Order: sequence, then structure tokens, then C-alpha cells
Amino acid sequence: MKDSPLHVKFQNQQNPSAEFDQIKIEELFSRKDINHSIFDLHLVEFYMIVYFEEGEGWHTIDFTKYPYKKGTILTIRKDQIHKFHPNKSVKGTVLLFTDEFLVSYLEKLEALKTLQLFNELLGVSKLQLKKAEYIEISNLTDRISTEYFKLNDDYSMGIIRSELHILIAKLYRIKSQNKQIVFNRKYLSEFNILQNLIEKQVVQYKKVKDYAELMGLSSKTLNTVTRTIVNKSAKEFIDDICTNQIKRLLINTELSIKEIAYKLGFEETSNFYKYFKRQTLLTPEQFRNSLGTVI
Repeated sequence: MKDSPLHVKFQNQQNPSAEFDQIKIEELFSRKDINHSIFDLHLVEFYMIVYFEEGEGWHTIDFTKYPYKKGTILTIRKDQIHKFHPNKSVKGTVLLFTDEFLVSYLEKLEALKTLQLFNELLGVSKLQLKKAEYIEISNLTDRISTEYFKLNDDYSMGIIRSELHILIAKLYRIKSQNKQIVFNRKYLSEFNILQNLIEKQVVQYKKVKDYAELMGLSSKTLNTVTRTIVNKSAKEFIDDICTNQIKRLLINTELSIKEIAYKLGFEETSNFYKYFKRQTLLTPEQFRNSLGTVI
């Protein structure tokens, strides 16, 4: 019985000491040395940029099935659930990296903005490039590929990190120009701290005052933070994250509803039902069953 989502840690078989890897999608689809199926939902403990260069198909991230074609980019955050769908015609590139590789050499504000690109609560996961953007991004990924696979000397990882920062900045610019990402620096640091706390402790704490105490702020300030960044109250934001975690257990485990309720800190199953239906307008069973054609 699967009682928790499959967690996939970062592993670089070509260079075990590196915290970055680059793989062609078509190669990934044919690899036999992976200890999990990329076509089953799994939770990744690293960041991913999936860049489609040929073919059309579908890719699932959390609870959404995204169509892709040439020029589609998907950004996948650490701790998100996703899966590929089999496709013999697809070609493209996957960039995988840890948060340490990404932000270790950045100033705090720049690091926050970089991680914001991957945060599905602050923007969209899918980006469709225009022709000029496609050429520009392809040139960047080609340069990264040359450093990684051909040159691969003492300078390569530093150059790759710099190229990756440029790539992310360009994707951030495109998303912001398309109004596909929250662009607000004020309270961004506090928002990220709050989000991380909720994601780690929502089983134990579901009240605004609890997180206010953990952060040494007032409940009013937390409401200001979430209103400024995502236009929601702090309680609505907590409920959103809690509901997402429930959904992930519903779609990617075989736990009973009662077991999921207990795992998320609900002592009474009836309260869990009321909570989930208030958030989604569906019962847990209805949500689980509805995804048969979605994922």
C-alpha cells in the first residue's frame, strides 16, 4: 500500500559531486537505470526546467495536466508532484538542480526572486515562448550543454551557474511582461518564510496566530504580507497550502480518507470532510475520483 508520495532525491550519475544535471527528454524516456517510473506521479526534491523543442503532448504537475508543444517551458518547484506522459515524438531538454546550486552565490533579494520563478503560488508553471524568445532561450541551453558535456573543465560549473541565472532572469522577465507572475518585492522575504513554515508545519498548526508567534510578528502583519503578495488573507493562504497537501495525498497515495485526515492533523474525519468540501466544493472521494481523466 502506498501511504506517501514517492520522493525522488537529486542524483547525478554522470558527475555525483555536482548539484546540477542536464538530460535530453528523449534520452530520459529511454533510460533503464532510474529507480522510479517517470510516468508515475512522484515528488521531486529539487528544481526542474523542462524545455520542449519538438512534439506535442501532456505533462502533469500536481493537479493539472498541461499541454505542450515546441517552445513550451514548464517550471517545477522542489516538493511538487509531477509526471511525464509517454511520447515517442517529443524532444527537448530538462535542467535539474538543487536550491543550493541555484542560490548559494546570490544576494538574498536576488535569490528570493529566483526561487519565486518556480513558486506555483506566485505565478504560472507553464510558459509558451514566442519565436524570438525561443531562439534566445535555445542559445542559452545550448551554451549550458556545451559547457556540461563538451568542455567540462574546472570552470564549467561556475559558467553553467551563471548561464542558469541568466536563463532564469530571462524567464522571469517574460513571465512578468505577460503578467504571469507576482511582481512585488515588498514583503517577499516574509512571504517566503511564512510559506515554508506552513508547508512544513500545517499538520500541527492551522491558525494565523500560531505562525505569527513563530515569526515574531502580529497576525495583522501576516495578513498584510499575504494580502500584498497574493491578495489573500493569511487564513486563506494557510488553507490553500493545507488543501494542496490533502490533494497530493488523495491523488498520489492509496491511503483511506480517514488515514489522510489523521495524517493532516484532523482528529475527527467529519471535520476533515467539512474542511475539504468548504475549500473545494467536493468531497475527498469526489476529488480523488474526478482525477481519473485528469492525471
